[in-house]
Amino acid sequence: MSVLLQRYGWALTSIIVGLTVLWVVVLVVLPQITMIDYSLRPNLPLPQRDGPNDVLTWANYTTLAGNEIHRTIFVKTIWASALVTFLTFLVCYPIAYHLAQVATGPRAALLVLLLIIPFWINEILRTFAWWIILAYSGPLNIALMALGFIDEPIRYLSGNSGVIIGMVYAYILFMVFPLYNAMESLDRNQIEAARDLGAPVWRIHWRIIAPHAKPGIATGCIMTFMLAAGSYAVPALLGSPGSRWFTEIIYNWFFEGGNWNQGAAYAFILLILCIVFIFAMMRVFRVGLGDIAK
Repeated sequence: MSVLLQRYGWALTSIIVGLTVLWVVVLVVLPQITMIDYSLRPNLPLPQRDGPNDVLTWANYTTLAGNEIHRTIFVKTIWASALVTFLTFLVCYPIAYHLAQVATGPRAALLVLLLIIPFWINEILRTFAWWIILAYSGPLNIALMALGFIDEPIRYLSGNSGVIIGMVYAYILFMVFPLYNAMESLDRNQIEAARDLGAPVWRIHWRIIAPHAKPGIATGCIMTFMLAAGSYAVPALLGSPGSRWFTEIIYNWFFEGGNWNQGAAYAFILLILCIVFIFAMMRVFRVGLGDIAK
């Protein structure tokens, strides 16, 4: 606050802070309060609302515990989102390290551009592109059979495989850039010193690079997990009836079942899960909100 005051003065600082507070209250706080209120009330016809039957209840939350199918989908969404986060980290870590510590000048700029350009296309179109690639008669199966790796096509879109592949690709930038931002600040002399002392590559990453990149790892994992757990387009397009995502259940409550109260309860449960994951990552990597905000 003091930095803003010194740089912009009282008038402009008041406008900036006021607009920020307005943004947070209108677009974050009030919608969440409304969702909580909906989730604690029964689904009643319009004439009965605000009547004697319109009372606060936990029934919408206990529905998840009593519905085995929804409970199974909820648990599957958790572990699948965690798997997407882990796989995205494995893919992005070497990319981020190469950009931050190996590539320099025009080469680094070209690599960043190659990462960003595909994301200029709408997410729905990119997801449809993966639908074509992973189709039973798609280019991936044709190429694998031509190279002799498989004898018959694989049905990627009949289970969770297509959804996980699509999500890893969809959220790759949300993992790469936090890792890159953290690794870029590492002094290369530390890496060179470790090499001169005979440390193997894996030990350099384990003892020097990874500890330095902890805020970036935590940020990337948080963003990727939350986006994966809250995704609707990717599982809806690349999934099958046997690989439904919890967000699809929420969508059905709101737009097909017409039960906004139940949908709000399910949405709030998913929100609580994401908040728990945030604090779990902060505890695992021993970073604070200030480190993540960087």
